[in-house]
Amino acid sequence: MKNILAMSFLLVLLCLLWPSFSSAQQAPDSVTIHVRADQSEGALRPIWNYFGYDEPNYTYAPNGKKLLGELAALSSAPVYIRVHNLLTSGDGSASLKWGSTNAYTEDKDGHPVYRWTIVDHIFDTFHAAGIKPIVEIGFMPEALSTHPEPYRHNFPKGSIGSIYTGWAYPPRDYAKWSELVFQFTRHLRERYGDAEVKTWLWEVWNEPDIDYWKGTPEEYFKLYDFTADAVLRAFPEARIGGPDSTGPGNPHAAEFLRQFLEHCAHQTDYATGKTGSPLRFVSFHPKGSPKWLGDHVQMGIARQLTAIKNGFQIVASFKEWRQTPIVLGESDPEGCAACSAQENPQNAYRNGELFASYTAEAMNSIYALASSEHVNFLGAVTWSFEFEDQPYFAGFRELASNGLDKPVLNAFRMLGMLGDERLQVTSSAALPTDDVVLNGVRARPDIKAIATRTDHGIQLLIWNYHDDNLPAPDAPIDLTIEGLPPDVTRALSEHFRIDAHHSNSFAVWKQMGSPQSPSPVQYQDLQDAGQLQLLSSPAWISLDRGAAHLQFALPRQGVSLIRIAW
Repeated sequence: MKNILAMSFLLVLLCLLWPSFSSAQQAPDSVTIHVRADQSEGALRPIWNYFGYDEPNYTYAPNGKKLLGELAALSSAPVYIRVHNLLTSGDGSASLKWGSTNAYTEDKDGHPVYRWTIVDHIFDTFHAAGIKPIVEIGFMPEALSTHPEPYRHNFPKGSIGSIYTGWAYPPRDYAKWSELVFQFTRHLRERYGDAEVKTWLWEVWNEPDIDYWKGTPEEYFKLYDFTADAVLRAFPEARIGGPDSTGPGNPHAAEFLRQFLEHCAHQTDYATGKTGSPLRFVSFHPKGSPKWLGDHVQMGIARQLTAIKNGFQIVASFKEWRQTPIVLGESDPEGCAACSAQENPQNAYRNGELFASYTAEAMNSIYALASSEHVNFLGAVTWSFEFEDQPYFAGFRELASNGLDKPVLNAFRMLGMLGDERLQVTSSAALPTDDVVLNGVRARPDIKAIATRTDHGIQLLIWNYHDDNLPAPDAPIDLTIEGLPPDVTRALSEHFRIDAHHSNSFAVWKQMGSPQSPSPVQYQDLQDAGQLQLLSSPAWISLDRGAAHLQFALPRQGVSLIRIAW
């Protein structure tokens, strides 16, 4: 009798719970994406083609040169590279968060000695690859620092706070600093020519509102003025800007940005004595805030987007600067590229497809914010490159690991395949940008698309993003493209994909058993897996009265690039 009662109770319990079981297993509703190929929304300016890194000497390392070539090949748009430590003293050796060029020393009598050998090696490598520099003027040479010792840090042996050594201090002699900047700029102008150099960007220092600058805000304004004056004396056409401060979602950083813009608009230039300082673009650094929740990473995209929105609003609040180009000098999911996932588990997102879908989500949100805030947006620097001679897939924020391209690099390949004219597109699963800025993507996923066109083709980028990196059912996508030429009856369709099974060297590396010394055959397989891959073979599809219809499944954190050509 007890057994019968127990069985009856279990049957009743199962009946009560069955709706929740079935709803957990049922497929999500189909996502309808609708493209109007005949409805232009204007030009799509490339904002994604900017990258940066701390270690300038990795530029000409074997894998650095390989990666620069891959970046230059992303599209016809020029790629810009920003690096720290261009004027830092040292022997040119590189380590995490460190690099040097030894551009400036002094003889025994205190006279300047300029050496451009390492600087030339860096810039020659850029030039050979077709890369445009964002010339970050810093850091302080040992011979000019007001507090030179200790000078070189030993990160990661010390804490992140231990890196701010003698290179971060103001100059003991602003006249000598100004002459160094003048000679540096003139040398680059003479070596590469006016036509090339006028396409570059020039900026003063990095994050002077935190410990990257061991002086006061006023001392930074003085440094900015003397630096900008020296650059423009050497090359009047130079596009000089700053302050490359941290994200203005933070009240302290927001106030620093306001003070800097006020100084450049209305205060006395320390170098010239005139009212106002030259400012040809404005830059700041928005960062997100991922967390490790014990079993998965939860991204913090809302923090990054809030900083961007606040920064846009601060710039637009100055009538002198509201039309000045804005550059996000470092725009990333978090702050420390050289902090691995081994010590920081929240950084585990960096190896896989989540970094790719986050990148698509962030770039699209920046487009939307720039439009809604009516600012002149130029580009977002992804502070990711590569680290030589580090363990495979250690979880650094990088585009490639030991020469193996990560999924995020394939996201940039997809962005590079978009056309330059944006089309009207809607998605039934798209979240409003304001909601993402305020709350992130914490409930349902954000499934969005960017559509573009060229003379004989349509390009469509679609992603399935969520802050929480947890398993979820694939999203069924029902895609309709209307407004195609009515006389065209067939088109060639190509579908590229980033997910756990495509364009993902990290996933293949794990399947191999995570080798730290891959065999030549394994390494070649990993190289192949790191390239952008088709989901299926290209196929001819029928068009019906100017319309195309496609259906497919898009995994959580997956990214698709669809090209239709006729």
